[in-house]
Amino acid sequence: MKNLFKLFILSVLVTVVLVSGRGILTAEKKECSETGWVSLFDGKTVDGWENPYNRGEVKVEDGEILLECKKKFFLCTKKQYADFIFEVEVRLPDKETKRNSGIMFRCHKKRNKVWGYQAEIDNKPSRGWSGGLYGEGRRKWFISPIRGDKDSEKAFKKKTTGVVKYGEWNKYRIHCEGEKIKIYVNDVLMTDITDGLDSQGYIALQHHGKGGQYRFRNIRVKEIKPADQSKKPKENFKWKKPKSTKKKK
Repeated sequence: MKNLFKLFILSVLVTVVLVSGRGILTAEKKECSETGWVSLFDGKTVDGWENPYNRGEVKVEDGEILLECKKKFFLCTKKQYADFIFEVEVRLPDKETKRNSGIMFRCHKKRNKVWGYQAEIDNKPSRGWSGGLYGEGRRKWFISPIRGDKDSEKAFKKKTTGVVKYGEWNKYRIHCEGEKIKIYVNDVLMTDITDGLDSQGYIALQHHGKGGQYRFRNIRVKEIKPADQSKKPKENFKWKKPKSTKKKK
C-alpha cells in the first residue's frame, strides 16, 4: 500500500511539473510573438525615410505622414528588408474614387524611379482591388488579381467587398517570408502567393498623383530575417508571364 501511495504522489508531482512547464512555454511563445516590433515612424519626423524623386511634398501632422503631389512619387525607407511583417494604417482623400495608392515592399530605387512588389490601395469600390499585388515598373497585374481575366477579377473583388472602408482608415499588413507573400487588409487575407523574383528591398509609401493628401500612420515592422544592406538594386531581371487561367473554348 505504501508503495502504491508513493507512486500515486510521484505521478501527481510529474503531472504538475509537466502542466507548469507547458504553461511557461506557452507564455514564452506568446511573449516572443508580441515582441520584436520596431516603429518606422516616430510621429514627429520622417527620419529613416527619403524621397528619391525631384517632386512630391512630405509633411508630418498630428502623428501622421502626409504625401501631396500632382504626379506619382514614393517615400522610401533608407533600410532594406528581407523577411518581415509590416503594418501601416492608410487613409486616402474622402470620396475620391479616381485616386489610389500602394505600399512598395522588397522594392528597388534610384533617382526618380522605384520598382518592384506593390500592395494595392484602391479607392474605387467598383473595382475593389485593395490588397492586390501589383508589379510596379514590371509585371503589373500579373497574379492577384490577373488583369483582363474576368474570373480572377471577380473573385478578388468578392474578397474586398465589405472589408475595405472607403474614405476611412484601413490597416494593411504585409508578411514576406522566403518566397511566400501575404497581404492583409483590416486583418482579412487578400493575397497569398509564392513568388521568388525579389528576396529583399526597400519599403515605400506611394502618392499616385493628381493632388490630394494621402495619410499614413502607425507604421511598424517586425524583421524575421535581416537583409544584406550592401545589395544593389536589381534592374536586369528575368521573368515569365504566367499563363492565363481562362479555359480555351
